[in-house]
Amino acid sequence: MNVLPCSINTLKRLYDISGVEVGQHLYWQIGGFQVHGQVLITSWVVIAILLGSVTIAVRNPQTIPTKGQNFFEYVLEFIRDLSKTQIGEDYGPWVPFIGTMFLFIFVSNWSGALLPWKIIQLPHGELAAPTNDINTTVALALPTSVAYFYAGLTKKGLGYFGKYIQPTPILLPINILEDFTKPLSLSFRLFGNILADELVVVVLVSLVPSVVPIPVMFLGLFTSGIQALIFATLAAAYIGESMEGHH
Repeated sequence: MNVLPCSINTLKRLYDISGVEVGQHLYWQIGGFQVHGQVLITSWVVIAILLGSVTIAVRNPQTIPTKGQNFFEYVLEFIRDLSKTQIGEDYGPWVPFIGTMFLFIFVSNWSGALLPWKIIQLPHGELAAPTNDINTTVALALPTSVAYFYAGLTKKGLGYFGKYIQPTPILLPINILEDFTKPLSLSFRLFGNILADELVVVVLVSLVPSVVPIPVMFLGLFTSGIQALIFATLAAAYIGESMEGHH
């Protein structure tokens, strides 16, 4: 019943994978921390795109919505439906969280496929989608873990911990370990798919730069959108599960 050592080892492995690197990186020293500069640059670009789009959308709302307003209302409705389907009737407070996760990942993924990052020369490394870095995906997965623990404790109080002995106390170690492996799974799924997609495009562009990369890039756009949807759906499902009980 070595649950605590297993949980500590899982968290240690999650911390260790923050050092996973593919290629060279631009490093910045901020205080006592060394960070990947190119990830911060592209993340700021994505945040600027999102904030700029939202500002334009809500600046002058119309009773008869314009095409742009219609689009953003559709996106909001989609996120609300996703949250309600996975969380249930208490989905309202979680729409901003799920929406933020979905939109940031979606725009980040698409930025790697659409924006010509490589024309910007850096002293070291190169620019790419923020989700191409394991640090970003871990930073997205950990708040998700905090969110479903918070949701369960807020809804059920200390009774939330009763789920760990359901349907039988024998499963206590497995149920505890499951909660510690969820962020690991979310991190690697998103990171692996986005990294693999970008590597495939780079290799094909170097081999046959004229024709073959185009359909692969369109496939990458589709895959990127699906990965954002999967992450948001799983995050909402985990929150709904913690509020309703063990399934």
